[in-house]
Order: sequence, then structure tokens, then C-alpha cells
Amino acid sequence: MNNLKLAYVSFDVVLAPKGAAIHIEAFVNIIAIYYGNIELVTVSPSFEITTSLITPGVTHLALPALGDTLINRTMYFRQQLIKLWEGKRFDLVHIRSIYEGYAIALNKYKYCNKLIFEVNGLPSIELKYRYPKVADDRELLHKLKAQEQICLEKADLIITPSLVTASYLQTRNIPATKIRVIPNGVNLDIFTYNPPNLTETFHLLYFGTLTSWQGVNLAIEAIALANKDFYVNLTIIGIGRDRTHQALKQLANKLGVSDKLTILAPMSQAQLVQCIHAANAIVAPLTPNDRNLVQGCCPLKILEGMATGTPVIASDLPIVRELGSDGEQLLLVKPGSAKAIKDAVIRLKERDFATKLARNARSHIEKSYTWQIAGERLIAAYTELGINKSMTV
Repeated sequence: MNNLKLAYVSFDVVLAPKGAAIHIEAFVNIIAIYYGNIELVTVSPSFEITTSLITPGVTHLALPALGDTLINRTMYFRQQLIKLWEGKRFDLVHIRSIYEGYAIALNKYKYCNKLIFEVNGLPSIELKYRYPKVADDRELLHKLKAQEQICLEKADLIITPSLVTASYLQTRNIPATKIRVIPNGVNLDIFTYNPPNLTETFHLLYFGTLTSWQGVNLAIEAIALANKDFYVNLTIIGIGRDRTHQALKQLANKLGVSDKLTILAPMSQAQLVQCIHAANAIVAPLTPNDRNLVQGCCPLKILEGMATGTPVIASDLPIVRELGSDGEQLLLVKPGSAKAIKDAVIRLKERDFATKLARNARSHIEKSYTWQIAGERLIAAYTELGINKSMTV
């Protein structure tokens, strides 16, 4: 019997249609398959603590994060976790941010033998885009960066999905030998391949979060330019605040394309795939800012789009070039340019070119970017830290 004790903790809601939740589910399922059991701790969508077995080997503990501000919600979540983990100790704890991870890193050996810090985003860089007033609060940003540094230094191994992020972490005095790059993956059973949808009218699709670094406004500006010459519409599927949705609608109205814009709520992956297959192209107009250029990421929407046979138009940034080459698997455009997106749409009207991109992209995903491949790399990282199936507490 395997008595190995593992925990994966994240200040996120899982079983949700967002990239972080998809990533977390994929990783914990892989860990459970290999090791037999893991405790997953996340944020509860309700006011109650819930415990469930979401899949064989994954015990899911969801803790409420109550409060009027992010700081209050974070502190409440940490307090609940510390209370419930009193007397518990794990062979390995896997954290994703300072929100859940700082208290664990600060008291590392109280809670675990080994600690992995999975860096997908850092509040000292990202938070100002969600809460603009944070940018002027130097004291808060200093505290956030200090907590990040403690998590980075206390971790035995750091996992990150991008070479760009890995390079940034080295500027924070983290040795390259401590960092493992594990890109995101795609479930090919869900994101199936269909030949490109080649029609006279052009349907553009964006899916993902509606945060400012995604550049969704550029997609609206691009269809306004394109509709001066030919018909293009845009569907946006994503998570965003009401004021964000309203701002996008106001922009479309100002540019005279409100009748060509549809905004839909997040949906299941199975439903999303149907929308992808119905589109002529996917657009990922990431903006050139520190969130994308310095911190980096591994855009799941780009990988999922590449898997489906629908051509992907994306900003020509280092984080995107990690995933594919211009004119081979992706159509890369000048960042921040609506005209460049319009020109890409025109190019994708070339049937042979669109078909070549789609086939190459699917093949590239199959060879390099599945969750199975990511999982093998994750298990290799665990094994590197001495976490083996035969271990007992």
C-alpha cells in the first residue's frame, strides 16, 4: 500500500471553464494516476468548506475565501488552511502562488519535506492590470515581491510553463538549475481536429479571460477595419467583469460594428470546441507589456486553437514564438496593431495557406503539447526530488 502524502494547493476555483482550472485538473489527475493519491486544496465557490472525491485518487478540499478585498480573501483562505492542516505533514506540497503558498513556504518543514512552486503568474507584475490602483501602492508591491521571493527561495524546485518566465526568475537570483520548464498541454480527445472552415464570410473567435493584457479590444478594432472591404464578425467567449463587457460593447458601437460582435459567457470545453470549429480563425492579440514580455506565460488558448484545425492569429511575442513558427503553425502579427490582424484575416482567405497552417499546427501539438507530455515532465520533476511510488511516511 502506498502511504505517500502529496498536496496540491491553489488559490483558484477548479471544475471551472478557465485556463488555470483546466491546468490544475490535468496536473492533479496525472499525479493521482502515477502516485495513487493526492489532496487538492482550492477555493470554494460557496461559503462552506466542502470535501469530495472528484476523481479516483484526488480528494478535493475546497475552502471559502471570504472578504471584501483580495487581501481579506487571501488571509481568510490561509487561516482556514492552517487550521485544517494542524498536525498534518506531507512528503511534498505543490503551490501555485503566494496567496496560498506564502504561509506554507514560511513554515516549510512544518508542512512538508519538499516544496514545489509552480510559477504561472506573479502578483507583483499581474495585479496592477486587475486592480489599477495597486500600481501606485509601492509598499504593497514591495510586500508582494518579498512574499514571492520567499516562496521562490524556499521551494526545492520551481516549475514554470515558459522560457520567458524562466529567464525572468533568474533575474530574481533563482539559479537555472532550480527551474524546470513544463509548457501547458491540450486534451486531444476534446480538442479534435476538423479541416479549416473556409467560407466567404469570415468569422473570427476570441476565447479566454478579458484582462487588459489579452488585447481583446484590438480584435474589435480589426473587424472594424476589415468590414470596410469585406464582411467579418467576431465572437468573444470569456470571463470578465461587467464593466469590461460594457467597455467592449461601447468600443464596437463607437466603431460601427456592434451588430458584428457577440459576447458569450464561458462554456464547457465540449461546447467551446464546437464554436472553434465553426470559426474561420482564432485571434490571440496579446499586448506587449511586462505581463507578457517580462513575466511570460504559456497561452492555453493558442495551444487549444492549434489542435483543432482552426488557424490561429497571434501577436508576435517571444512567449508565442515558443509555441510555433510564423507561417508554419501560426500566423504571427505585429503586437498592438489592429491593421496587422486585418491583414492576417486577408491572408487566411488563401485556402491552401490556411489548410497548411491547420495541419502543421495539429501535428505540432500532437508531438509536443499534450497533457500526457506535460504530465511525464511533471512526474520527472517529482522523481528528481526523490518522490517515488515506493516511499512511505
